Amino acid sequence: MSTTEFHRILVGVDDSADALLAFDYAIAFAKENQAELVITSILERDDMNVYQTMDKDFFHGEYAELEQHVLKYQQQAEQAGVAHVRAIVAEGEPGETIIEKVIPQVKPDVLIVGSLAKKGVRKYFGSQAAYMAKYAPIPVFVIR
Repeated sequence: MSTTEFHRILVGVDDSADALLAFDYAIAFAKENQAELVITSILERDDMNVYQTMDKDFFHGEYAELEQHVLKYQQQAEQAGVAHVRAIVAEGEPGETIIEKVIPQVKPDVLIVGSLAKKGVRKYFGSQAAYMAKYAPIPVFVIR
């Protein structure tokens, strides 16, 4: 029986309660494995109206603001004792962007994401976490 070693851990954050739980888990997991922690957040254009997406100044401002916000996560992980931490911001649909752009760039051993427990009709449409668990070329830990 072989054991899997984790040298680089990718965690997705978006300020939701489940993502914060995933982030805390990723910190502990990175420390336990003495692994590099890569924190990513995705700027979603779907959250903007058509005028905002066309306004380059607005978009660049939102992107810069997200970069600064993710750096706070990086500082938090460093203060918690993770030796090697970096942050990456990308834009697009979160699941697709993490699978198609971030994972190939970062080359992590595992992806850690949170999963909101949806109620009502929304639970039948799936989630970003379900998409990533299905299509990621690496193991995915879904934290709830």
